[in-house]
Amino acid sequence: MNTTRSRMPENSADAVQRTARIAGAWFILTFVFSIPAVLLYDPVLNDANYILGAGEDAQVRIGALLEILTAIANIATAVVLFPILKRQSESIALGYFGTRILESTVIVMGIVSVLAVVTLRQDIAGGDGADAVLIGQSLVALKDQTFLLGPAFCAGFGNGLLLGHLMYRSGLVPRPMALIGLIGGPLACATATAVLFGAYDQQSPVNFLFTAPEIVWEASLGIWLVTKGFRSVPLITETAPETSRGPDAA
Repeated sequence: MNTTRSRMPENSADAVQRTARIAGAWFILTFVFSIPAVLLYDPVLNDANYILGAGEDAQVRIGALLEILTAIANIATAVVLFPILKRQSESIALGYFGTRILESTVIVMGIVSVLAVVTLRQDIAGGDGADAVLIGQSLVALKDQTFLLGPAFCAGFGNGLLLGHLMYRSGLVPRPMALIGLIGGPLACATATAVLFGAYDQQSPVNFLFTAPEIVWEASLGIWLVTKGFRSVPLITETAPETSRGPDAA
């Protein structure tokens, strides 16, 4: 008699879970790369006269390399997840994909500004750097604004609101965890807006407090995907057409 198969073949299910773990690894790598980069940038970001001093150029360049890897990891999360997320909503999945690319583009702009400070410091070594200090401070200010527009606005909207929505609706991860993203994303955008209009400083405890849920969401998502994979939900267990096994099948 004829029977039907309502679930994905085992190898397809394995491929989906492998996709989940790869995506989770990329999420974790965004933290692995970005946190040390911020620490390595400290001399150039917090020393107004860095451009006139001896400089920690090698340290800053390593930070720039790590931020380049962060940008790559950001895009990779969207590339890996897109084939799965588009089953829930292709338009929102495309929005998430585009936001991740925009975020990484803004990050690269910040990298260029930091490396420009390093180059200027070397060019004026031993010379009169009165004007160079102002230029260096301007480039550092540009870097600060790219952090506000990229990891704050773009990550809040993309990772928080869009990805949180897709994960919540699909049930690919526990809904209470996805709810953290749905709440944390708008909070991250709201606090970034407050910083933009001068309500408080970007490094203030208030800004960190409102950004924390988004950070928790991204970190927990990466850990969950690496350790647990996707939950077994219709989005990944159902196949489109029913397939006949033939007249001789038992």
